[in-house]
Amino acid sequence: MASLFKKKTVDDVIKEQSRELRGTQRQITRDRLALERQEKQLEAEIKKMAKSGNREACKILAKQLVQLRKQKNRTYAVSSKVTSMNTQTKLMNSQMKMAGAMSSTAKTMQAVNKKMDPQKTMKTMQDFQKENMKMGMTEEMINDTLDDFLDESGDEEESQDIVNQVLDEIGIEISGKMIKAPAAGKNVPGAAAASSKKVGISDDEIERQLRSLGVD
Repeated sequence: MASLFKKKTVDDVIKEQSRELRGTQRQITRDRLALERQEKQLEAEIKKMAKSGNREACKILAKQLVQLRKQKNRTYAVSSKVTSMNTQTKLMNSQMKMAGAMSSTAKTMQAVNKKMDPQKTMKTMQDFQKENMKMGMTEEMINDTLDDFLDESGDEEESQDIVNQVLDEIGIEISGKMIKAPAAGKNVPGAAAASSKKVGISDDEIERQLRSLGVD
């Protein structure tokens, strides 16, 4: 029952109109087919009267045939008009829907423009750009600091390598002297004690070798 009192929308009206126009189009087609059958019958009658020599009957039937053909041609014109009306109705419906969509979009844009402050939006964009630049500068400073730290660490490692090299050279000298010493005084009493005194390297000599290698 509720559907009986429901207000029809534009789409509902257009659907009903389209159904009516399609029905009209089918009826016009049926009428035209009937006229074509009558046309063939009149042509057969005219040929029959012509063969029998009845000229008066031929004239009457010929006038009827002309009228029938005019009526048939009018069905084509009416059919074309109905098709045009149906197309125009659908086009108008599409235009109405487009206008409704544009109206809804315009209202939405108006609501957004009311809530959005252009100056505030511009300030937000400027603040974002400024903070982005600060972040870039901070990142660059951190990278420079890390590079400097890594470079200093490399210098320290290089200095430690030089110290190790010096100590290794000193150790090689000490080992060499300690190995050669017993061979020189192997059969001489007290040679080990004498050689041990000769092998000893003073602190001054170590510092001198370090300075020669550029290590303070």
